[in-house]
Formats: sequence, structure tokens, C-alpha cells
Amino acid sequence: MGSEADAAEMTGPLLAGAPSAVEAMPPWREQLTVRGVVVSAILGVLFCLITHKLNLTVGIIPSLNVAAGLLAYFLVRTWTAALNMFGIVSKPFTKQENTVIQTCVVACYGLATSGGFGSYMLAMDQKTYELIGTNYPGNRAVDVKNPSLSWMIGFMFVVSFLGIFILVALRKVMVLNYKLTYPRGTATAMFINSVHTATGDELVEKQVSCLGKYLSGSFLWHCFKWFFSGVGDSCGFDNFPSLGLAAFKNTFYFDFSPTYIGCGLICPHIVNCSALLGAIISWGFLWPYISTKAGEWYPANLGSNDFKGLYGYKVFISVSLILGDGVYNLIKIIYASIKKIMKAHAEKGRLPLVWVQDDDNISKLSVEEKLLNEVFLKDSIPLWLAGSCYVGLAAISTATVPMMFPQLKWYLVLIAYVFAPLLAFCNSYGTGLIDWNLASTYGKIGVFIFASWVGRHGGVIAGLAACGVMMPIVSTAGDLMHDFKTSYLTLSSPNSMFVSQLIGTSLGCVIAPLTFWIYWTSFDVGNPDGIFKAPYAIIFREMSIMGVEGCSVLPQHCLAICSFFFFAAIAIKLMQDVTPNSVSKFIPLPMAMGVPFYIGANFAIDMFVGTVILFVWERVNRKESEEFVGAVASGLICGDGIWSVPSAILSILRIDPPMCMYFKPSLTYG
Repeated sequence: MGSEADAAEMTGPLLAGAPSAVEAMPPWREQLTVRGVVVSAILGVLFCLITHKLNLTVGIIPSLNVAAGLLAYFLVRTWTAALNMFGIVSKPFTKQENTVIQTCVVACYGLATSGGFGSYMLAMDQKTYELIGTNYPGNRAVDVKNPSLSWMIGFMFVVSFLGIFILVALRKVMVLNYKLTYPRGTATAMFINSVHTATGDELVEKQVSCLGKYLSGSFLWHCFKWFFSGVGDSCGFDNFPSLGLAAFKNTFYFDFSPTYIGCGLICPHIVNCSALLGAIISWGFLWPYISTKAGEWYPANLGSNDFKGLYGYKVFISVSLILGDGVYNLIKIIYASIKKIMKAHAEKGRLPLVWVQDDDNISKLSVEEKLLNEVFLKDSIPLWLAGSCYVGLAAISTATVPMMFPQLKWYLVLIAYVFAPLLAFCNSYGTGLIDWNLASTYGKIGVFIFASWVGRHGGVIAGLAACGVMMPIVSTAGDLMHDFKTSYLTLSSPNSMFVSQLIGTSLGCVIAPLTFWIYWTSFDVGNPDGIFKAPYAIIFREMSIMGVEGCSVLPQHCLAICSFFFFAAIAIKLMQDVTPNSVSKFIPLPMAMGVPFYIGANFAIDMFVGTVILFVWERVNRKESEEFVGAVASGLICGDGIWSVPSAILSILRIDPPMCMYFKPSLTYG
């Protein structure tokens, strides 16, 4: 029978310096150090400033995982070198400590994104209310709550920790059984392993050299592209109509992104092909067809981000596909777990905590993979502790959030925490396949549902606050699994990663609001004619207003189409499980298909280019491809991640690219 493990399994060794049985691994407590926390706090401040800047200007945040790993390595090496100059001997800097610091930084700056400082939080303020219009239907003056350091920091502490506990029980299934690639986590692990590998192994040296070569090339290519990217979002190679201007209008173009080419190399062929199929179905047929119904199914001349128009179809249909896939997999895991427990109980053996591997599969594992699995399973967070913490924190949040937002009643907060694990699972599963965090999309759906539930009397604020309750959980759960994948491949203890996440989240609950407050008090945030436009604030408030007005304001046939795609996703997943492996391996993945429905076709084309390169490489020299594809892919992704730091610094310093490369149809003169 087909399974996700078959679909998402990586195709060859990815790690430079693959671990050996004699490799020394420090206990998990030694992987957590004081210098690591200090470095994490410094980088947390830096990355929060960068994230807020990007969030309040373009609203798009790149992954900084690799940059966090690199800068952590640089700072600690500098730290130890400085101490050595004074004759002070420092503890060795291990790859496990590097991984823990990187995780702590990601947990910290992640709250600058999921905390809603450029979206749902700003959507509550007076300026956004006035920008939408005081006479706009459903936009009421009483539905305003301006930012304040006191309630923002308190709110972050109340809602930000629950996501860490949700997927503890599922980490084994995601990493070991499904073998999801988590491209960002894998690339980070590849980089950390490379810089901490002792010289002497010829293959390792070649892999490290290969990674450095493609990392440098990717970095220099992004630097070169920057000079032509101009001001705004319509210039440069990222908007190169490589397939023609007509196709470009429907997002069908190759945008020369090393990141997604690298993802295409590192992701299984079926994932990349599924993404391209989803792009063809949506942007090739469905959206052009629905566009012809403007004025009939929905009002014509609406804005590109108006949920009453085509944008509403894109968001809701995309989420329907993803939810259908996620619900099926969650039910499948629950069923398999119950089956295992009942079998063990009948045999009066030890109850298995999580369904991980069949005995037949364990016997087939390589020595290296057995070592990785052993370390990954050695230190585990007790399920009773994770479950108790989630229930306890949910109870505290259910009691305190209504004090901050009286419009959001306690039972609505409780309902949000009941359904949050399902959405967190879907998001974590999706990021494992295609490396795209859709927490913001789930958040928009939450805004709509809870605003509709509360209605006209406080529904706008209630919907936005409910988004604030759920979005950190969904986003954190996805990032947590990336970090677990990194820890798995670097032989880092899950316990040290878990504690690092808790430390990083604690830092982020203070650093993220404080760094946002710098922008809020120093600049005219939200001014549509200024630098910090905060574009997503208006989108989130309009979404909440539309929820208050009810489902009747949705485009015509939207709910019916969503239902079709939801059940179609379940049917496809069922087909994968009931057909032989020779057939199921060619059946597309609904989760991967759903992402381009919302994002666009360009990234799917980039990933397909990567899969074509890998396919040809495997046919020409399979051994070489298995040995170096991970290094090439990780180098391409790492170069982009490292470039994001100087790029953001240039943006903060208001240094614009000198040229704008732009394409338009040629003029015909009569």
C-alpha cells in the first residue's frame, strides 16, 4: 500500500560528515549553555528588528534559520577566540550547541511574525479603522484597540507557549515514520554539520566544498539581482516574464530563485510535481475561469486582496484542500495509534506512546540511520507532561484573554484551543512537504469564523483576537518540527531543543513587542503614503468585517467549491492508501497541490526545475547525485538565507537598488 513515508522519503544521504557510532555526543544539559542564551538574545533582537521592518513594509518574511545558524557559529567562535587571547579556555563549541542556539533564535524572532505586529494586532488600531473608512459597513468606532506594551507583552506570554507542546507526541511520526523532508530544517542541519565536521574524510571535504561553492554562488546571485530590483514589487529578476507576458499575469514564470530550486532538489519528485499540478489547475484553469464571472458571481472592479472577490476563492479553496489532507492524515494516525495500543494491551505488554516504525522497517535501517533514530528517541519529553502543560496553559489563557478582549468570550477561547491542534498538525505536515508556513492563511480563516460567530456587537475585535490565540500555535508548531528535523540530523537531544524553544519563546515575548515599539513610536506606521504601510493590517480588518457581515458576503458558489475540494482531497488520500505502491507513488499529494492555489505558480515552477535537474542527474550519475544533491540544495537555500540579513539591513538604512528592470509589451507604431 502507498503511504506518505514513500512519498516524502529523502532520496540519499544529505549530511556532510554523517554521524558514526563513535561520535561523542554531549548530554542534553551540556548542549544548553549560558553563552548560548546570551548569543540567542543578541541575535533575537537583530532578527526581530529585521522581521518587523519587512513585516511593516512588504509583509513577506523570508526564512532566517540558516542565517541564525551561521551568525550563531560566527559569534560563538569570536567569543571563544577573544577569551583564548586572554588565556581563558572555553568549552568546545559543538554542533549540538550550535543547533540549540539556532532554535532559540528562531523561536524568538518567530513571535515577531506570528505575534501579528504587522497584521491582526495593527488591524485593531485607530489608524486602520480610519483608513478603511468610518462609513464602511461593519467598521465601527467601538471596535478599536490601540497597541500598548503592557497588554502586548502579557498577551504574548499567555498565547505563545501552547504550540510548543502540541506536536511533541507527533514528532516521531513526522520525522521517523513519514520521513518528511522539512527542507529548511534539513538545509540548516546540513550547514551546521558541515562547519563542525573534522577534516580527513575525502567525501566529507568534497561535500563541504560543494556546499560552500553553491552557497557562495547563491549569495552572489542574490546580490547581483538586488541591483536590478528597484523600488516596489514589480522590478527585477523576481518578476521576469520568462514564459511570456500573458503567462506572467497568471504567475506562470521562472523567477530565478535558488531557494526553491534547492527545495525542488531536496523534496521528493511527487511533491514537486503535485505543486506544479496544483498550479496548473488553479492558475491555469480555475482562476481564469472564475475571473470571467466577475460581475456575475462577485462584484467587478474589486481590489486584489478583497475577500468578496477572486481573492476569497483563492484563500478558502486552498485551505479546503490542505484541511482535507490534514484531517485524513490526523484520523489515520489516531486510528493507527489506537490499534497499536489495543494490540499491546491485549498482549499485556508495554503501551506504545507513539506509532513509530514497524519491526520489519527497523531491521532494514542503515547503521547511520539507526544511530540518528536512537539519539532522537533517547531523550523524549513525556507525553503526560506535554498534554498537562497544554491543558494547563489553555486554561490560564481561557481565563485571561477575555480580560484583555472582553468581546472574545471564554468559551470561544476554549473552542479555539480545541481545534488549534488540528490546524497545527496540518501546517506542520504541509511545511514538512513543501517548506511553506501557512499560519497566516489559517489565521485569516479563524478571523472570519469567530467574527461571524460573535456578530455585529464586538465581532471585529473578537475575530482578530481569536486569530491572535490560534496563529502563534499554528506557526510555532510548524517551526518546532523544522527544529526537530534539524536536531535529528545533527544528533541534538530533543530535550535540549524543547528547552531551547521555551527559552527562545520567553525571550521573544519581551523582545518582539519592545522592538516593535521602537518602530511604532519612531515612525508613522500604517500611513499608506509612508514607508511602513503595514499592508496586511487592512486585509485582516476587512476579513473580520466580512465575517461580521456573514457568509452571505462571500463570492457566489465559494462554499460549494470549497466543499468539493475538501472531499476531493480526502478521496485522493484514500486512493493512495488502497492502491498498490506501484500506482500510489504517482498519485499527487493534495497538501502540496493546495499551496500554489493561494501563493501562485512561480514557486512551483522553480521547484519543478529543481526536480528535473535531479531527475536528469540521477540518470547520468546516480551515485554522484546521492552524495552531493543535499550539499547542492542546501548551498542554494543557505545562500538565500544569508543574503536576507544584508538585504534587510540595506532596507532598514533606506538604501534602494539603483536600477529597476521592468518588462512591458512592445509598442506597434502605425
